[in-house]
Amino acid sequence: MIALDINGKRQNVDVPGETPLLWTLRDELGLTGTKFGCGMALCGACTVHVDGQAVRSCITPISVVANKKVVTIEAVGTDSVGKALQAAWIDVGVPQCGYCQAGQIMSAAVLLKRTPKPTDAQIDEAMSGNICRCGTYTRIRVAVKQAAAKQGGAR
Repeated sequence: MIALDINGKRQNVDVPGETPLLWTLRDELGLTGTKFGCGMALCGACTVHVDGQAVRSCITPISVVANKKVVTIEAVGTDSVGKALQAAWIDVGVPQCGYCQAGQIMSAAVLLKRTPKPTDAQIDEAMSGNICRCGTYTRIRVAVKQAAAKQGGAR
């Protein structure tokens, strides 16, 4: 058994330690908001937070996150930054197909918690590991700026 803290809830899972966090979240815990994209940590669709850092869950063994705080897209809106991002995403109309958007929001949340007033260059750098096949990058930047402004940030 591996003890986990997922979205503020302590849970035990009975999976091999090398099982990727992504599959534990989706298959064992039913948290399907985190998406499988490439399986090689290149696209960002599987991004979650582990102890406040953006992590690619497709290559992160479950044993690495034992007793660490994991937050998924299902709980990102429980704080003011996540709420502001989700509202901005809707207001700006960021999603097209929507597949990558959970990972995009998770990366943006880490950026705004670390850098409340990001520049365009900082947004582009922070979001560079997240691929959007639909090309909504301009709307993503607008939404990040809007969320920052609602938090008292943005330049």
